[in-house]
Amino acid sequence: MKYRVNQTTLVPEWKADWEDAVWSQAETGTLTHIRPETGDHIPDTRFRLLHNDRNIYGIFQVRDRYVRVIETEFQAGVCKDSCVEFFFQPHRGSGYFNLEMNAGGAFLIYYVRDHRRREDGFADFSKLLPEEGAQIKVVTNMPRVIEPEITTPTTWVAQFALPAEVLEKYTGKLDNLKAVTWKANFYKCGDHTSHPHWIAWNPITQTNYHLPECFGKIELE
Repeated sequence: MKYRVNQTTLVPEWKADWEDAVWSQAETGTLTHIRPETGDHIPDTRFRLLHNDRNIYGIFQVRDRYVRVIETEFQAGVCKDSCVEFFFQPHRGSGYFNLEMNAGGAFLIYYVRDHRRREDGFADFSKLLPEEGAQIKVVTNMPRVIEPEITTPTTWVAQFALPAEVLEKYTGKLDNLKAVTWKANFYKCGDHTSHPHWIAWNPITQTNYHLPECFGKIELE
């Protein structure tokens, strides 16, 4: 699959508003590939991306139910909560990044060079440092903690910004983010909610999001 990332001269406001006029410049992508392990709860999950020369801006909208958030710290296991994820491999560098965000705004991000599993994570990967994570912006429209789980229909939004200068510490110089193609995938999960589910934008061959061979393409205009 392919998704076009349009260029913007405007910086989205940090209010996790899917209807913000800035996002009207972006195409809307939808997660439609549902793993068979998923039960009867299939959140309607959509995303939008924009870029300028030195930043990637993104937003997810999730029409959800059974929303739960426990993790609050940087680099915690947020995939266990109600979570959306953006995995992307820039046009330079040997690996990919996995940005994982729960509905409360906590997030995890690694740079993975070799995704083969090991007891401590992967064969070759780096966890971004707290000072690097502090340069990445994530905001949602939900409380930091949601426990007990919300069991009624709920729409939540997660918005993020990724500066190139953080990525370049791992990939090398990216120059301006224009007229390049990256590989990427987008995911929704909730491993430790009452209704676990695994949904992807580009189809995956197993219930494992760390499959760069299953990434689609995003084209930065």
